[in-house]
Amino acid sequence: MIEPSDDRPYPADLEAERVGWYALTDLVRSLEPDERLVPGYYRDPAWSVRDLVGHIGTWLAEAAVQFERIHAGTYEGHDIDVDAMNAVFLEAMRDQPWDVAWIQANAGRTRMRLAWAELREPSAEAEWWIRKSAVEHYGQHVGRLEAWVEELKVARSGTAG
Repeated sequence: MIEPSDDRPYPADLEAERVGWYALTDLVRSLEPDERLVPGYYRDPAWSVRDLVGHIGTWLAEAAVQFERIHAGTYEGHDIDVDAMNAVFLEAMRDQPWDVAWIQANAGRTRMRLAWAELREPSAEAEWWIRKSAVEHYGQHVGRLEAWVEELKVARSGTAG
C-alpha cells in the first residue's frame, strides 16, 4: 500500500483518495451481486452500479497513463472532451460482467496510485488528474450511489422507506 509521506507531493490528496475509494467500495459491497446489475443509478442513459464501477475504473486507468506521461516528460496536457471520453469509456465497459468491471476498477486504481507515487514535483496538470479521476470524481458519485443503494435495499426488503 502506498502511504502518504512528506517527501511526495499531494499527501493530503492521497489520503482523500483512499477515504473516497473506501466510501464508494463499502457502498458497492453492501449490495447483493444481482443488485449491482440493476439499471437505475443513472436513468438517461441507464447505468447500473457495474456501469458506475466501470466508469470510475476507466478514469483511474487513464489517470495512471497521464501520470506516467507527466513523470516521463511526454505529457501533452488535458485539453480533452470529458463527455466524449465518458461515452468511449462507457461503451468500452458496456456489457462486461461484474467481475471484469470490479477487477478493472481495482487494477486501474492500483496503477493510478503507483504512477501517482512516482510524481516528485507538484504540477497543475497532475492536480487536474488527481481531482478528475479520483478525489473530486468520487465525490461526484458517492451521493447518488448512497441514494441508489438505499433504493435497492428498500426494494430488497420489500418495505417502503
